[in-house]
Amino acid sequence: MVVRLVSSLKQVLDATRREHTRILVTARGGEPWTENGFRASWGKVKAEAGIIGLTFHDLRGTAVTRLFLAGCSEAEIATITGHSLKDVRSILDAHYFHRDTRLADSGIAKLEASIGAAAAAAGPVNDNASAITGQARKPRQFNGYTGARRRRDKAS
Repeated sequence: MVVRLVSSLKQVLDATRREHTRILVTARGGEPWTENGFRASWGKVKAEAGIIGLTFHDLRGTAVTRLFLAGCSEAEIATITGHSLKDVRSILDAHYFHRDTRLADSGIAKLEASIGAAAAAAGPVNDNASAITGQARKPRQFNGYTGARRRRDKAS
């Protein structure tokens, strides 16, 4: 199995003295982690770092959001983390999309760029709707009736 790594982690692992062929999946002595042994070691590391309420599995979800922020597609994220596309979308939807204001800022910037491009193509405009559609709107006259009232009056 090949695991893709960022270059900085690869450099650290390449420089690490190897006593065994497996690096990340073995406990001291080169034996595979037992579930309880890994949980206990992870708990000690969390306690030393002052981390509360985080599971090791949470790091995988964090990778999903960081990869997304880096501009990776959902398919790229799924390939790197081993999640299904459905799981990647679920993680992003549940834990990320509603929390990161950068997405909203990016969306507003795209909208403003679109409005600016449409306005430039349409020439002088007199309202925002014209800027969005690129077409000049005909002035509307208000005759005091709402559409619903006008339809009701015509029906009687």
